[in-house]
Amino acid sequence: MKKENIKELSDKELLDRLDAAQKEYMQEKVQHTITPLDNPAKITLDRKMIARLKTEVRARQLNIK
Repeated sequence: MKKENIKELSDKELLDRLDAAQKEYMQEKVQHTITPLDNPAKITLDRKMIARLKTEVRARQLNIK
């Protein structure tokens, strides 16, 4: 998901996607610990996506105040 697409999301959709991304990330980390994933770079990509989503959430919080 690109930065422009993230900005178009509503607040509720943004928080839902953030929650889903965090759950998926944690599952992948545990799964990778038990048996190596086919594509371990996906863990890094998921972490970056979570950071992008959190950045947008924080930017919206600061704009409201």
